[in-house]
Amino acid sequence: MKRKAAMLLAGVMLVSGILTGCGSKGGAGETKSADSAPAAEESQAKEETGEEVKEENAKALEGDITFWHSFTQGPRLEVIQATADQFMKDNPGVTITIETFSWGDFYTKWTTGLSSGNVPDMSTALPGHVVEMMDAEALVSVDDLIDEIGRDKFAQATLSEGEKDGVCYSLPLYSHAQVMWYRKDLLAEAGLEVPETWEEFAQAAKALTKDGVYGCSFPCGSSDLMATRFLNFYVRSGGGSLLTDDLQADLTSDLAIEGIRFWLDIYNNCSPKDSVNYAVLDQATLYYQGKTAFDFNSGFQIGGVETNSPDLVDQIDCAPLPKLNKGDADYGAETSNIPMVVWQNSEHPEICKEFIKKLYEKENYIKFLEATPVGMLPSITGISDTAEYQANETVQKFANAVEVITSAMELGTAIGFEHGPSVQAGLLTSQGIIEGMFQDIITNGTDVETAAKEAEDMLNEVFSSIQ
Repeated sequence: MKRKAAMLLAGVMLVSGILTGCGSKGGAGETKSADSAPAAEESQAKEETGEEVKEENAKALEGDITFWHSFTQGPRLEVIQATADQFMKDNPGVTITIETFSWGDFYTKWTTGLSSGNVPDMSTALPGHVVEMMDAEALVSVDDLIDEIGRDKFAQATLSEGEKDGVCYSLPLYSHAQVMWYRKDLLAEAGLEVPETWEEFAQAAKALTKDGVYGCSFPCGSSDLMATRFLNFYVRSGGGSLLTDDLQADLTSDLAIEGIRFWLDIYNNCSPKDSVNYAVLDQATLYYQGKTAFDFNSGFQIGGVETNSPDLVDQIDCAPLPKLNKGDADYGAETSNIPMVVWQNSEHPEICKEFIKKLYEKENYIKFLEATPVGMLPSITGISDTAEYQANETVQKFANAVEVITSAMELGTAIGFEHGPSVQAGLLTSQGIIEGMFQDIITNGTDVETAAKEAEDMLNEVFSSIQ
């Protein structure tokens, strides 16, 4: 607690220093010379024209920062770089070095670098990462930044994902949710309707596995969270969770065992056998190339298909995740509010926060969202209903997808966050244990109940290290 208090005190001192550097007037102890009146008049004139503000901001923003992000796709990366270039042009004393990592590499990079201080000044993250970062006291508060942007622009649920003890340590840059993507042409040719239940989904996926097309790939590469994601879909559809109320792993419930068997059936009957080692990009690429009839993802599928198989763009659409039973209510299994954070080790958190504000400026923000239209949906109000945002052709063309994904966003949470943000939820998706469980069953023929119990015990052992 003393360490945390010291960090907070340092943050207060830093803010005080910034305010002093920005030329606050009339403070206690301020002395004025006989020549202060002309100086005050000159200062007032500058302030009225905005010159003094610009000068003082330029003085305040001096230093180098490193920004790690996981926007590996070209258009997003380019928009972020262009915004950074403009920010550095506006603030000549600032240098922003951008480094890009896949989500898996980013997790390894920051967790191994934390003890040595080899972490960035600011970064993107996943919600599960943030709870681990907060637990390690690795971040600074961004409450001041949220208030400057406008706290009422953010949904409270998105801010709560990065909140601890009433303090916010992250803010969401964009949002999306997992839904079911399908090929309209393949369903029509087979005389099939869009599946509403898991049983209908399995039947359709099996029927469409032919002529070089797989019904649905089931990915369980141990370097990613994909098998955890797919199992979570099934368990959440039955009102269950992969975590108990007291934050223990729950892979041996009747619902979880049923879900494990369901996805093994899909793997055995509808999926390429190499998918036992697939990560997220391997999985998505099959759909992009028209080699799978169904997939589960966000609106990022649209851009992937446009790039890889433009002739199929008119044949794709999405629907809510399948349910256990006809008539069950729609549910949200996984909503992702992709956050940004400022690291405790940063010598220039004020630069980080000003740059983040720049990203949220209307023109820059819409350009960023348009880098992957529908894939990235706004995390703040006052954007989606603007003429500029609505003018995007992809947003117009895939209006149904926007509606389906937005509804799912409002219903779901990050995996495991249905119990509230927790380190256990982050570890559930970052350790590859559920993926290893599926690989053990598929490759070694281990009994489902035995493998599930072993994986459950492994996760709970990991969880015990943070209790």
